Amino acid sequence: MAPVRGDLGREKYDQFKLEEWVKGFWEENDVYRLVKEKSERMPKKFYFLDGPPYASATSIHVGTAWNKIIKDVVLRYHRMSGYRVWDKPGFDTHGLPIEVKIEKKLGVSSKKDIVEKIGVERFIHECRRFVDESIEAMTRQFKEIGVFMDWSNPYITYRDEYIESGWWLIKKAWEKGLLYKGLQVHHWCPRCETTLADYEVSEYRVLEDPSIYVKFPLKGREGESLLIWTTTPWTLPANAFVMASPDITYARVRVGGEVLIMASQRVEHVMKEAGVTDYEVLEELPGTELEGLEYRHPLEDLVDAQKVLAPYHRVVLAPEAVTAHEGTGLVHSAPGHGDIDFKVNERVGAPIVSLVDDTGRMTRDAGKYHGLYFRTEANKAIMEDLERLGALFHKSTVTHRYPVCWRCKTPLVL
Repeated sequence: MAPVRGDLGREKYDQFKLEEWVKGFWEENDVYRLVKEKSERMPKKFYFLDGPPYASATSIHVGTAWNKIIKDVVLRYHRMSGYRVWDKPGFDTHGLPIEVKIEKKLGVSSKKDIVEKIGVERFIHECRRFVDESIEAMTRQFKEIGVFMDWSNPYITYRDEYIESGWWLIKKAWEKGLLYKGLQVHHWCPRCETTLADYEVSEYRVLEDPSIYVKFPLKGREGESLLIWTTTPWTLPANAFVMASPDITYARVRVGGEVLIMASQRVEHVMKEAGVTDYEVLEELPGTELEGLEYRHPLEDLVDAQKVLAPYHRVVLAPEAVTAHEGTGLVHSAPGHGDIDFKVNERVGAPIVSLVDDTGRMTRDAGKYHGLYFRTEANKAIMEDLERLGALFHKSTVTHRYPVCWRCKTPLVL
């Protein structure tokens, strides 16, 4: 509804009337079609395919408006410069931004709830209806700010022709030998049950996690262990090897009746944190002398996956992954749960084992820990077993920044 004359100053009112007149003139005279028909005679071509906004709101963001205005300026310049301009706006209707909104509307919090409480068909219908309403509202607003594109025929990602074009592209890439199948480690949201691209891992929360020092007994050296530190006990069942650095000096430290190996410059800190005052540094040695030392995993009898990982249990030199500024200078590696671990494993060749399923629960190959939620239940059970087996040197907690899903704020799996 037009504003009451008294609500606006003369200048603003005249501007408002001018904008309404221009918009009406364009629509009544079908100006866009006339411009397109005229440009068909132009010899030079300019193709523009819009990077689509998400159809997840009925009011466009100021950044989206600015984006469209800049694109519109480019298109107008080329039309006025004698180009035959092919312009195609679009709307992105896939993905979690829309699904999360509908989940909130329907009061569900997981894919299981969608299947059992709502029904997949109804959920899809609600998403489609929301998307269509958003597209209608956003299109109207793009027109109101004067963006001159083919709004009568945008591409919409839920339509069959768009989806089929994607499969066509994949088929062509396959035919040209440009596709290959491999593995890669990514962050995963156990609530949304989907991966996140690196740029999406943008939000962190300060969370409390365990901070534990674990003994990995060395083979052939009775009473001697590697000492590793981790804040993710749930990754220990997937351990494949231990990383050390050739640039760090390590120490063999006698504590009671056992010998622990760690970085020399970390000895004082670790002992102080563990409350140990009676210890002795027996010798110092370069990291290169640790390479190849084999160890026995303390949980190997409880975790089925350790049967295939046991042959790889040794110290690997990986200076890119180890620091002497925290922990013990020895880093336990689970290649299925860390990007650096994954890269180092390209040299080692251990199996890529991930023991957390799509919902954040430990898989069957996790043996005793099958079905436990990774950050809470699994952490607790693993630490209890390490303590019972005499493999837990010290435990405490740490408060640190941990990545969470930017959509639902759930702590991520990596």
